[in-house]
Amino acid sequence: MAIRLFAAIDVGSFELELGIYEISQKAGIRRVDHVRHVIGLGRDTYKDGKISYELMEEMCQVIKDFSAIMQSYKVIGYRAYGTSALREAKNSKIVLDQIRVRTGIEVRVISNSEQRFISYKAIASKDAEFHKVIQKGTAIVDVGFGSMQVSLFDRDALVSTHNLMLGVLRIREMMGNVQVDNRIQNTLIEELVDNELYTFRKVYLKDREIKNLIGIGESILYLSRGSRGGKPVERVTAEEFAFFYEKIVGMSLDQIQERFGVNAEYASLLVPAAIIFKRVLELTRAELFWIPGIRLCDSIAAEFAEETKAVKFNHDFSEDILAASRNMAKRYKCHGPHTVNMEKYVLDIFDTMKKYHGMGKRERLLLQIAAILHACGKFISMRNPSESAYHIIMSTEIIGLSHMEREIIANAVRYNGVEFDYNRIRLNEDGFRNTKGEFPHEDSLILVGKLTAILRLANSMDRSHKQKLSESHMSVKNGQLVVTVPYEDDITLEAVAFHQKADFFEEIFGIRPILKQKRRLS
Repeated sequence: MAIRLFAAIDVGSFELELGIYEISQKAGIRRVDHVRHVIGLGRDTYKDGKISYELMEEMCQVIKDFSAIMQSYKVIGYRAYGTSALREAKNSKIVLDQIRVRTGIEVRVISNSEQRFISYKAIASKDAEFHKVIQKGTAIVDVGFGSMQVSLFDRDALVSTHNLMLGVLRIREMMGNVQVDNRIQNTLIEELVDNELYTFRKVYLKDREIKNLIGIGESILYLSRGSRGGKPVERVTAEEFAFFYEKIVGMSLDQIQERFGVNAEYASLLVPAAIIFKRVLELTRAELFWIPGIRLCDSIAAEFAEETKAVKFNHDFSEDILAASRNMAKRYKCHGPHTVNMEKYVLDIFDTMKKYHGMGKRERLLLQIAAILHACGKFISMRNPSESAYHIIMSTEIIGLSHMEREIIANAVRYNGVEFDYNRIRLNEDGFRNTKGEFPHEDSLILVGKLTAILRLANSMDRSHKQKLSESHMSVKNGQLVVTVPYEDDITLEAVAFHQKADFFEEIFGIRPILKQKRRLS
């Protein structure tokens, strides 16, 4: 396959970055140019709640320069993503519009779970090393400017991921008004970090054994580069990092600038970063610390390469999203035989109806997640489980899904149990992204209806929770979805529920579901 030139732009909380990449099946992903510009978007957002006009002007000029560089390379495509500073800014839509009008560059604000997931893809692009590391209990610690993400692996499977508001820039802004010497300030930061990590350990780690830690984020790149005379370090033991930590916390700001080759603004962020990584190493008791050298621009390039199949990845990322969803279902005591059969039924219906529903691979994944989580609300309320399920899903990050995709799933689960009403569906005004591009708001509403119709019908097929229809066969004939069941005993409960859900299914798809019990001849 021919080499492609691709551009990635990261509109981050502390800097703007442009990466130019060569992408090919043979050579993989190779960065050929990298430009960065320090700009304190996060400082404005975290303190004042919005980005100032002056910073917006500066940002537009830098992105305009990025655009010129992209044109000189004749890139075949680009993706520009904004993270927490834009995500949390009250005037983000105004800022995004100004960037588009002044530079011609479309910046998309991605959710935290999307941001961390594409970073994970960039790590996975280092195929052999990644798979070797995650065979044992592993945690990926992604420390950004606004927050940090801890993702846990167990035997090659992603089991959970959690976001903590411990970004280095956010911590520095919180400590900005505390007038104490460096030693006391570092102690205060440790206490702040420990408070968050203690809760995380109590709820999510428990008896889980973590052998390896993977560190990503801009700050760890500089820490690794400065730890051994300017040459980036990929692997350190916990003991080596502890020794390095004692050195950096004893340095003055000037010494940090000289040692790590950064300006004063950036130097002030490295000690909080070192504290976070040190405390996570101690908390998890990890033995090995791997630093793969990943930037968000690398992650954007990896996402593009994977989605366009320009580079073959051996890891199945959809399975990670499903594994995280199943782990969430277990937490809310709803992952049993009924849920397993629900997964089977929704996928059977989806695949049988492929010519009639107009949905693709991504929607199939959303439907499967909805089936996995459809009963989670009963953990909170047996009386009103649908509403509780909606709030649980909307309050829980699922790595790899956008905020809008979670809303799609949450609404499908909600309307699985209550009367469907297009006018009350809780969707924000933005479309959601999938591998095909952007869905407009109206299509998102229709998608909720389609997923709900399939979810309801599948749920009716195991109304007794005894998996009586597990061997059923489906086909579409003469405008009917015919579900043929070989089960010979009583299926009255399922038949009644199936008939009740058939009207809405026919309303959405124009196909009438029919349940037929195939009885053995005497």
